Amino acid sequence: MKAIGITAKIANPEAIELSSKIAAWLKNKGIATYGDRELASRVDLIDEVADGVFSGDVEAVVCLGGDGTMLYAARLLDGRPVPMLGVNMGGLGFMTAPIKVADIYGSLEDVIAEKVDTQERMMLDVKVTRDGKVIARERALNDAIIKTTVGRLIRLKTSINKEYVTTYRADGLIIATPTGSTAYSLSASGPILYPTIHSVILVPICAFNLAKRPVVLPDTMDVSVTIGPEHSGVGLTLDGQFDLPLKPGDVIDVKRSKSCVYLIKCGNRSYFDILRERLQWEGQDD
Repeated sequence: MKAIGITAKIANPEAIELSSKIAAWLKNKGIATYGDRELASRVDLIDEVADGVFSGDVEAVVCLGGDGTMLYAARLLDGRPVPMLGVNMGGLGFMTAPIKVADIYGSLEDVIAEKVDTQERMMLDVKVTRDGKVIARERALNDAIIKTTVGRLIRLKTSINKEYVTTYRADGLIIATPTGSTAYSLSASGPILYPTIHSVILVPICAFNLAKRPVVLPDTMDVSVTIGPEHSGVGLTLDGQFDLPLKPGDVIDVKRSKSCVYLIKCGNRSYFDILRERLQWEGQDD
């Protein structure tokens, strides 16, 4: 293995310190480390990525933080099928691996030896069209969120596979993957989906019509949302990492991406173990 990428929660001093220790440990094994400009400026042994993405030399990525750090790493990979190892050093995390900091080096030994299992997570391709011209093409691992920024209801004309479905009158609309089902979608009363299910969730945010409920679609269906002609103060957010102001008449097309993210599985804890802990569900002995 030539190189490993590192992302860290910059606001967490412990994550920065661990980044430095991991970089030194990997250097002793002849493995280079790469990170973004901010991390590279704090850790001498970490080289800055070129053009804002991990190069082809990077064969694995270590994420030190929470789910936001994992989402950021997915953007730095830019669709490349590179496995990611997440260590939870943040708050509520569903993607970060349930391993202790003391065990990170053993896990890295397995990564270097390619003795790890991975779990595939689907992504979304998001395209924004304005006046007939494409102004943005992005990917999202968790969700694409169309939302008012001025505190009033907006109208979102929604079609599935080019067939008109409904016009949501709401604060916004969340289009989420199964991975994103435990993020903003869950806060908006969306369903929890097992992360390897191939589905897309539509969740209206505070809909005016209470009959407008979340809908789960197969991942073969494409979703198209048009911003109402009278609305301003609307924005698109992808994974909390990318923001784009929207204008009346803009069309947001969302479909399953050909690219996927691959999360390294560590330990014996299942997804349901993580749900039970994170959501404080009752255990068997409660």
